[in-house]
Amino acid sequence: MSTTTASQATTTTWNLDPAHSAAEFKVKHMMISNVRGGFRGLKGVLTLDDTNPTGSAVKATADVNTISTGDDQRDGHLKSADFFDAAQFPEIAFQSTEVKKTGEDEYKVTGELTIHGVTKQVTFAVDGPGAPGKDPWGNLRVGLSAMTKINRKDFGLTWNSALETGGVLVGEEVGLTLDVQFIKA
Repeated sequence: MSTTTASQATTTTWNLDPAHSAAEFKVKHMMISNVRGGFRGLKGVLTLDDTNPTGSAVKATADVNTISTGDDQRDGHLKSADFFDAAQFPEIAFQSTEVKKTGEDEYKVTGELTIHGVTKQVTFAVDGPGAPGKDPWGNLRVGLSAMTKINRKDFGLTWNSALETGGVLVGEEVGLTLDVQFIKA
């Protein structure tokens, strides 16, 4: 009788903790300084392959109606049809398609990002997740940070205004930063 031991992949499911997570962006205003903003209402699931992290996957969403830049008038304009059109496209979504290891707890995560009803492939530089930690209530948690840059016009966010001195009111390149925690399901 022969014994065969097959190595089985071990996957765990982790739910995004919106209370300890942030999705933020920055974009040039008047070509002189950055305006920053963010979204609340984050939801997501990380399926972590504990034996082969490149086999992991993530799916996440942000509620466009929670956008906040610290200025109510600007937030209202961003929710309007000039930009996100939150009434028609209330959600930003990301679904990973590939994970590549680039260093110790560093990855390139490629996937489909949907903004304003337009889906494009983007790659995030990801730091983490590291080893899980236990919170005071006995839950296991992992965290990660992710960054990428996109061109807002690629997603149909084309509104702008020319400046009298030359240039435009809103830059095209947008930096996206995520700092998120997940709780083991």
